[in-house]
Amino acid sequence: MNSLGSRLGFLIRQRSFQIALALWVLISVAAVLLCHGTMPLPIGPHPDKPAAMVISSSIALLFLALEIGLVALITRRRALPDLAARAPDRGVALRETIALWLYGALVLLIGRFIGLHFFGESIAMHLNGSLVGATRVQSPVEAYTWAAYNATLIALVPYVVFRMRGYSNQQLNLTSSDLKSDVIVIAVVLAIGCFMDLTLDGNVLKLTHHQQMVGGLLSFVLHLFGTDLPVMIFIYSVLMPRYATLTAPVTAFLLGAASYPAMHVFESWTRYDSLAHSVLSVIVVFLFFFPPGLMKSFLTLRTGNAWVHVWAFHAVSPHVTVDTRLIVRDFNIP
Repeated sequence: MNSLGSRLGFLIRQRSFQIALALWVLISVAAVLLCHGTMPLPIGPHPDKPAAMVISSSIALLFLALEIGLVALITRRRALPDLAARAPDRGVALRETIALWLYGALVLLIGRFIGLHFFGESIAMHLNGSLVGATRVQSPVEAYTWAAYNATLIALVPYVVFRMRGYSNQQLNLTSSDLKSDVIVIAVVLAIGCFMDLTLDGNVLKLTHHQQMVGGLLSFVLHLFGTDLPVMIFIYSVLMPRYATLTAPVTAFLLGAASYPAMHVFESWTRYDSLAHSVLSVIVVFLFFFPPGLMKSFLTLRTGNAWVHVWAFHAVSPHVTVDTRLIVRDFNIP
């Protein structure tokens, strides 16, 4: 208990944690004020209750904080991996971090242009309707293009470039130092996620057996290439070790969490047709994606294995348990 109390006290005293908490409160209040009583973005089932969306995000944040505590308890006897040792010196790490983010921003912007031109909607990190409810039907061609674009430019290219620069899979957080512990963490986190997902309307159990099998497998493959692997390589393989060497551990953890929503600024439900909508879009992206980003960041920092978050908290839950319904509809699977 003293150890847990001392760790919580240490966390609360960190300036980066205090700033993050203050920003969370600030954007929560700003989101409600900018909505003027009605959410103008096509997200959530109750656009007339923007405060409910903000509250649910904070509840998700608290729930995932408890889940992080559970993972910390499970792995309490495991040595903490030294991610900073997997990165180059600070000067090189800073240049690589800046270069990767500039590249990522360019890929996202080009994806937005290509998607709007050919499909009427940007190529984002998720398909239209993922987790939040669809606003239109996507064609299979669009879904395949989305997966191929993200897998190639956000996952494959950075992986190949950094491997060619001499970084090993271990330095990219792609190997396990304790497979048994990793499997236990994956099993526990995945079980909790699946249980929560299956309490939602529209989950995979609401579909026919044929839709579950065909749609579930297709959803798994498409989302693995379209979002799971790109997020893993870009943030938790390449950026996390560099954050660890450039900043203090708590700051690196929070940067890893914040990087996840930063890559989602062009989701299908965002709007950039006015300053107010643009600010609100960015705020809601962070309210929606920062909590899961915390979990992904912690799983990577605690295990040193970026694959853990993919299998525990991304590929199956929620992209099979929840998003299979989306793929069944888009591909018209009977």
